[in-house]
Amino acid sequence: MTSGVPDKYKNRLLYAWNENVTLMRTTPEENEELGRILAEKANQSKGPVAIFLPLQGISELDAPDRDFWWPEADQALFDAIKKNTKSEIPIIELDCNINDPLFARAVTDKLLEFLQNEEK
Repeated sequence: MTSGVPDKYKNRLLYAWNENVTLMRTTPEENEELGRILAEKANQSKGPVAIFLPLQGISELDAPDRDFWWPEADQALFDAIKKNTKSEIPIIELDCNINDPLFARAVTDKLLEFLQNEEK
């Protein structure tokens, strides 16, 4: 089902999500660049900001024993974020997957904290 994937990506880690969608796993090099870009965006924030890093994967497929599990690629992303983010921006590392209720709760709690502080 990956017939629509350009030849230059055929040797990449691919996942046929359905007959119309094929996902391609980012490499450590790509993630390093993405981490730099994300940090730059966070650094430009005019309001409160925090960055949460899900150490057990950044997607449903990027989890232990799943198709896109590649800890080195995730670590490249996280390292670039940490290296390029202003020191006053909190970076919260959680030992769970991004889809874990623990992650959702932590992000929600931080958002509520930001909103409560805004009301004061």
